[in-house]
Amino acid sequence: MPADTLVVTEVPVLEDSVESAIETWRKHNAAHPAPGRSLYRALEGDTLLELLPVAGLGAVAGLRDQWQELWTALTPVLAGDFRRQVLEFVEAPKNTDDLIPDTAYLQMRHVEVKPPVFEAYREWRDQTIFDVVRGADEVEVFLAYHSVLSTEPGVMFVSGFNAEPAAYTAVFTDERYQEIVRQAGDRYITGGERGLYTKIYARVDAEA
Repeated sequence: MPADTLVVTEVPVLEDSVESAIETWRKHNAAHPAPGRSLYRALEGDTLLELLPVAGLGAVAGLRDQWQELWTALTPVLAGDFRRQVLEFVEAPKNTDDLIPDTAYLQMRHVEVKPPVFEAYREWRDQTIFDVVRGADEVEVFLAYHSVLSTEPGVMFVSGFNAEPAAYTAVFTDERYQEIVRQAGDRYITGGERGLYTKIYARVDAEA
């Protein structure tokens, strides 16, 4: 079953220090093992991302000391500050038995939906976005979350895949899906089509 609550941490790293940062983060996670905790590297840009399943919102406060340790360890190689958000599970058009997708690649797909049309959006996405996902072999896991605490509030789709990134992204760039994006921009998304955010990461570490 997917994690009910995810803590997502992303941080930009100095261009020549990514491998060093990965090794430091791995050592930190080895000292603080947690089921499902996984580390990723962005395919574009020098950023690292961690997904950490936790036992509800109340567990977040207990991470404060770990965050301080990671801050101290990584500070010399960082190009910017940590970005963190807490997400709660909503539904899974393509489910998994694991807490997070157990795949080589991960895509985070974010969109901010206008609150007055949120329920209509959920019905619409089941008939459009989720229909595409359910029919695409390249998409192995697709989980829908919603922000609880975030500077980028809204919907976050956590999508796992093992196919080559080009084959995977083709699912979301054909004519049918582009029409879906246009519909969403017109009806539901704050800021129109520009409100859609996607980023792909390669898995570099996991704590089972």
